[in-house]
Amino acid sequence: MQHASRLPLGQLFVVGFEGTSVPARWRRQLVDLGIGGVILFKRNIEGLEQVVALNGELFELGKAAGSPFIVSVDQEGGRVARLRGICTDVPSMRAVGLAAADDAEVPYRLGAMMARELCALGFHWDFAPVVDVDTNPDNPVIGERSFARDPAAVARLGARFIEGMQGAGVACSAKHFPGHGDTDVDSHHALPRLPHGMERLEAVELVPFRAAVQAGVASVMTAHVMFPALDDSEPATLSPAILDGLLRKKLGYQGVVVSDDLEMAAVADRYGIEELVRRGLLAGVDLFLVCHDADKQAAAVEAAHQLVESGRVPRERVVQALARVAALKQRYVGAPAAPSLAEAQAIVRSPPHLELAARLAAVQVVETRAPSPVELG
Repeated sequence: MQHASRLPLGQLFVVGFEGTSVPARWRRQLVDLGIGGVILFKRNIEGLEQVVALNGELFELGKAAGSPFIVSVDQEGGRVARLRGICTDVPSMRAVGLAAADDAEVPYRLGAMMARELCALGFHWDFAPVVDVDTNPDNPVIGERSFARDPAAVARLGARFIEGMQGAGVACSAKHFPGHGDTDVDSHHALPRLPHGMERLEAVELVPFRAAVQAGVASVMTAHVMFPALDDSEPATLSPAILDGLLRKKLGYQGVVVSDDLEMAAVADRYGIEELVRRGLLAGVDLFLVCHDADKQAAAVEAAHQLVESGRVPRERVVQALARVAALKQRYVGAPAAPSLAEAQAIVRSPPHLELAARLAAVQVVETRAPSPVELG
């Protein structure tokens, strides 16, 4: 149980769990640690009624904890779609990019449509869109998740998708900053390295992120990738030069910086969970994903408390992060209510949504990459 005098640092963590309802241990832990949010994966999802019931359970737990959870999901479309067969199925963002050549407003309408369905099911935050530029045909993890191979196109399409989704009430996350598109290593398994200089990064990788910032994106997700031209010692998730220097100061971003999962090998093989939290906070991460292990989730929250109480992380740094997370929740969770099954049944896979999806399904994208953990999780 959190000590009453402590800051509510559990709010800086979004966690995952096993099962299609909340297991007893996680029920206690979500409340006792004051966790900020939950992420659902395929392992948590069976059908529409079950998802509505699970998010209703999380709503009730949030009331017991004294602060509503922000409920999140990876619902990108294409091969990364946790709600496949429940929500209106949409193709990859590459197909959306191709369709936008004939209708520039397709990304906006799709973002709004996806948000309406997510809201009806009880979700507040979608870890989408991918705004990495797909410049490397050997990239095992991005590929057709990207809107295009041209940075200006990714920028334009990503910004309109963000405006559509957030305008309809669901927070977006532009990922993976400052760019995962030209890597040939999957950060679930190892630490990728992108050797480009700043001139190339400005011309390609950063172009869509600038557009996302200008579009008011609610969150930016960090890449577990080394960028030696920016920082030759730490991956982006743990780099003050990249998160504070580049993203905050140079690009002017003021929203939530969220880490990719701290259990991914690219960073988990480098440091223990406590050191990842320390370095991430000092670098500028506001909120951490810890998606699987309950012990690591508890250790991460306790580490945050110990780091602040010992002075190893300045109190003002976490106060700043807490304020950003609170603003995100205020805008996208607001005065929460449990999801309504009748509303979900009326909105999800409604005829206008299916019609839009059918138009996009006619656009074919050939993709030969093997499945990655990002789509299997």
